[in-house]
Amino acid sequence: MRTDIFARLDREPEPPKIVAPRMSRHRIALFGGTLAFYLAIVWAVLITSWLVALDWKVMLFRPYQQWPELHAFLDYYVVLGQRGPTAVMVACWLGWRSWRQHTLRPLLVLGTSLLLLNVTVGAVKLGLGRLGPHYATQIGSAEMFAGGDIFPSGHTANAVVTWGILAYLATTPRARRYLSAVSATVSLGVGLTTVYIGTHWLSDVVLGWAAGLLILLALPWFEPLIARTEAWIFAMREQWREHRDGARPASVAGTGPRPEPRPVTLPQSVAADGLAAETMAAAAEPVLPAGHPAPGARARAHAGHVRPGSVPVAPAGVRRPPPHTERGARGTGSPARPMTGG
Repeated sequence: MRTDIFARLDREPEPPKIVAPRMSRHRIALFGGTLAFYLAIVWAVLITSWLVALDWKVMLFRPYQQWPELHAFLDYYVVLGQRGPTAVMVACWLGWRSWRQHTLRPLLVLGTSLLLLNVTVGAVKLGLGRLGPHYATQIGSAEMFAGGDIFPSGHTANAVVTWGILAYLATTPRARRYLSAVSATVSLGVGLTTVYIGTHWLSDVVLGWAAGLLILLALPWFEPLIARTEAWIFAMREQWREHRDGARPASVAGTGPRPEPRPVTLPQSVAADGLAAETMAAAAEPVLPAGHPAPGARARAHAGHVRPGSVPVAPAGVRRPPPHTERGARGTGSPARPMTGG
């Protein structure tokens, strides 16, 4: 007997009606405020403000030495921010949801968000070139444009985007609230863990939170593109199924294979009259220059001259009827009878 829990694991008979989020005024206001905060953090680091001084204080405090008992656990916890393992875990969950709901939207949203994350965060990392705490060269320096790639924190931004996608794709308000709280807790913990280990400055983590939140807030702008991509993929799938089932386009007239020629059977009466033999002989005659009679014509010209006493020969292909044995010799009226009597 099945329970309601296992019944929810089955595939839904029809795709559910899921309304994609729109870019509302509230979301636009949050996006604008987060973008302003993002730019403010970058500017504060560029001018080596109090934020850089705070970075150095936290770094010299060395949290991993203050609480060494947490180091073993946090080494595993920080994996929740690595792009490879988290993308695989979330993709498996969203892949099951795509199969269950007959839609590719969850996987396409995840792919779009990761693409935006790589482009935006990667470009800023390489453009600013900040060195990490373990590679710092001068105390109090911002360590900008020195060939590094840690500003903003990729671990933190990836944690915000990857786990925030689950809340973004939630279908009920209750699930969205719970998943938002879980993703915020995980992303905050991953960011602080990188500061504890000493791989990132505190300002790197703050900028990573802002970078991930910007991507989540901007996703509704890409929903029309995601819908068109999903429709195109389904159309290509239907074409592939038709091709696999044996559907072929109609062939153009005149381009197909020609039928093999069949032998022509002439009536027996025509063969008896000798027309078939003459027709075949005429077709076999070669084309000669003007003034030279064809061999077939010469043969027909001499065919009328028969020597006296010779037996006429039937043309080729003409059958002569068998002799009638029941008739007597030519010129007698009845067959010969044996003589009787004396």
